[in-house]
Amino acid sequence: MWIVDSEKYRMKNIYLGLGANIGNRAENIIFALSLLQSSGYIYIKKISSFYKTSPVGPKQRNFYNIAVKAQTNLSPIELLILIKHVESISGRKKTIRWGPRVVDIDILFFGKEIVNIEIILGTKLNLFIPHKELQNRLFVLIPLCEIAGSFVHPILRRKVNNVLHDKSLTLRDQKVKITR
Repeated sequence: MWIVDSEKYRMKNIYLGLGANIGNRAENIIFALSLLQSSGYIYIKKISSFYKTSPVGPKQRNFYNIAVKAQTNLSPIELLILIKHVESISGRKKTIRWGPRVVDIDILFFGKEIVNIEIILGTKLNLFIPHKELQNRLFVLIPLCEIAGSFVHPILRRKVNNVLHDKSLTLRDQKVKITR
């Protein structure tokens, strides 16, 4: 199923953001993580705490969010295809933008690579790495700082923890709290 050019894509550190607000939110995220890990292409190294976060967009249930550090030898496109497959197996259905989700998985960083491509996977997708909204989302930055605060954003050229503490952050009023 997967073709990996091992010379071009040796193991890279990647960072993913996962969120869910339908059903058992924590269980949905854990299930998605187990699918990623059992694929044989994703090797999970660190997982942040779970954070309960207020939604962006339409009125809906709060999300649980985490950040994950992992390694892969997949290309960015292969990783996106795997992620879309995991979301589908987990029960994610296409809904309105920023709508409720069984699970949502975003590629936050892929090593220090900068990727901006358009691909067709049954529908047109744009792949932006680093994630283009990362610096505006407390629900991503807070869990990410827990596991990778000193990682330098390759476009902003700032450590993630410095981005989090930037006074111009647009979602400063978003509620994010650790869940036990």
